[in-house]
Amino acid sequence: MCIIIIKQKSNTIASSILKNSARINPHGLGVVWLDTFEVSYHKSKEYQLLNTERPFIAHFRYATKGLVNRDNTHPFVCGSNKDELLMMNGTITELGDVTTCDTKVLARMLGNIPRQTWKARLAKYTCRFVTINTRNRSFQIYNKHLYTHKDGVWYSKTNVLQDNLLAVYGTLKKGYSNYNHYLKNSNHIGTGVTASKYPLIIQGLPYLINEKGKGYNVEVDVFSVSDATLSNIDRLEGHPTWYKREEIEVKVNGKTYTCWTYFNIVENSDNKVLHHTYEQSTRLPSVEKFSFEYDDAFGCEEYIVEESPMCANCYQDLEHDGFSNYHCNGCDQWFSENEILTHFNL
Repeated sequence: MCIIIIKQKSNTIASSILKNSARINPHGLGVVWLDTFEVSYHKSKEYQLLNTERPFIAHFRYATKGLVNRDNTHPFVCGSNKDELLMMNGTITELGDVTTCDTKVLARMLGNIPRQTWKARLAKYTCRFVTINTRNRSFQIYNKHLYTHKDGVWYSKTNVLQDNLLAVYGTLKKGYSNYNHYLKNSNHIGTGVTASKYPLIIQGLPYLINEKGKGYNVEVDVFSVSDATLSNIDRLEGHPTWYKREEIEVKVNGKTYTCWTYFNIVENSDNKVLHHTYEQSTRLPSVEKFSFEYDDAFGCEEYIVEESPMCANCYQDLEHDGFSNYHCNGCDQWFSENEILTHFNL
């Protein structure tokens, strides 16, 4: 989880990348400004301060261990050496607890061992690291082979570089059964239809046949996705042996986009019922939380219904993180405000 962004030049980073970084990692933003080597801490939603020509190293946090607060926001001082700072992208399961994040514990440990041994120590973990020396005005990237270098910027993860447009018509549609696992952290462009007609067949699960001009203009959801997400969905769909990913044109809100979609290359549309959309029931039963209140007028207790945000997966109450997201302690999932299921609209 998390992402580290290292920008050394005076170029600017696309606002969409910064916004994705904050949306996917909503639990705190720490910045080391490389022109002054000053450190500042912010909420993730203040990501627009990085829309600047100033060079920086930024860390957006997604909490897997430790509380969501300022004390667990990167970077961390390495022990008693206040000149050395540590940022990490990843999780070290044996470090940290419910109150303190694993990176903070690791930073303390590094402060107790010789500086020249840090590289060997950090190489033991499959995480991305960067250390910053504010006195010498220098920094060092560890496990650099795990980073991605694009347009002069280093990214510890690629999920914020959502450069691929994907049109989905089945269980990957927003709110449907495969959406949370594969596309929840991708940017939803909107709902539209294929510019050309295609046969959409539903036999338990839906599939699209690449017979252009036959059938209907099929309803699709369009997402902007990263290379990693696209690769994961390729595996889900069995590309290229069962389904084949190909480009088509899609119309969304009056605009035409060229998008990837998946065609079934095993089946055909002969003698099959064709559809224009696939619908899946996503409405979960509402859960009411009851409390008791004494009614003096009638001398009895009565039920008062209180609405609480609840988890779409396990129906447990959700906790607000102080930013714009909710966490479920029952299944350890995170939800944005728009994804919260309650009896009323929040």
